Amino acid sequence: MTVMDNAQISVLLIDDHQVVREGLKAALISEGFAIAGEAATKAEGFAQITHKNPHVIVVDLNLPDGDGLEIVSWGRSVSSAIGIVIVTLMDDDAHLLAALQAGASAYVNKSAPLTEVTSAVGHSYAAPLSFIARGLRGAISRRADGFGLTPRELEILHQLPRGLTSSQIGKELFITEATVKTHLASMYRKLGVANRMEAVVTAMQHRLIS
Repeated sequence: MTVMDNAQISVLLIDDHQVVREGLKAALISEGFAIAGEAATKAEGFAQITHKNPHVIVVDLNLPDGDGLEIVSWGRSVSSAIGIVIVTLMDDDAHLLAALQAGASAYVNKSAPLTEVTSAVGHSYAAPLSFIARGLRGAISRRADGFGLTPRELEILHQLPRGLTSSQIGKELFITEATVKTHLASMYRKLGVANRMEAVVTAMQHRLIS
């Protein structure tokens, strides 16, 4: 995507530190993105999203009045087209996988180069339902070790609480419906369950998903 193309993409920044917002804003503007607005709290973020209707949200997890994941979950519940990029200091499996579960498009650590953020913004606009993050495979593998689930099986498991069909899951993960069904059968066998509902209950009990 060229700088000229990026000019069509509006981005809302939600972070309680002004210096962080300024740095993100400068990096995004240098790549041609349009800044729809800024917010320093969860409440301001909700209001700005509703008022500005941005193409992409860039949000921190730690906000003065609540968890940024609430914005992620809400944003994804109202739109499958909005890009949602988490930029945070949180560098652990639990937060990364929670972001995946909530419907984020990308997860970037604040220690990463700003080019990684701008790239994530471009990705989230082009493929808002396709999650990217450094260390995702490792996080998924570590979480799945207890049942021997593969990274792909756990990715599919995270989609089940959303009520998506096998076809919809396949489209999000860029695999065929038949492949999704094959992974589901393998997953059910490993979890010792018979259907999706039982898989979700068992997965939540063992903290495979939240």
